[in-house]
Amino acid sequence: MLVLGIDPGSVTTGWALLKSSGNKVHYVASGILKFDQGTDFLDRLTQIKKQTQSLLDEVSPDCISLESLIYVKSPTALIKLAQTRGIILSCMVEKYQGKIFEYSPNLVKSSAVGHGHADKESVKKVLDMLLGKREYKSHDESDAVAIALCHILNNGNGTKLKSKSARKGKGKGLAGSLSHAIKG
Repeated sequence: MLVLGIDPGSVTTGWALLKSSGNKVHYVASGILKFDQGTDFLDRLTQIKKQTQSLLDEVSPDCISLESLIYVKSPTALIKLAQTRGIILSCMVEKYQGKIFEYSPNLVKSSAVGHGHADKESVKKVLDMLLGKREYKSHDESDAVAIALCHILNNGNGTKLKSKSARKGKGKGLAGSLSHAIKG
């Protein structure tokens, strides 16, 4: 199963593709979608839509996992993030109906590191141990890897978008999740 992890952002969106087969997880690819910060936000939404659609056409995942919205101090930043996420989702909903899942930032961290308040460096260290050491262009990219890994480790039991029957996943943490081999 190919899982695309997305960490939405209005300037930089991280993405990662992981392959799950049996009890093994393999890193396939990751990167960032970079949008022109100098462009008016509403005009930037066109860039976000085009680049997201291009990514989906290129990687053709089986399912998609996203980070859910988080509380931020700035209402303006939250609104822009929500609008960005909406544009990203608009590229997915038709083809991936029932195959889009979201996970809270705390569950993503808990699934990878073992506790939900881990810092970004701790998450990166665990990803390096599990999937092989690599340099990420930004924290958005490594966060996307963690989001895809969270989906796999939680057996796809995240909040399924547009579905009332999906169960919320429960983080097993590093110890419980590594009872099976994870190779990169």
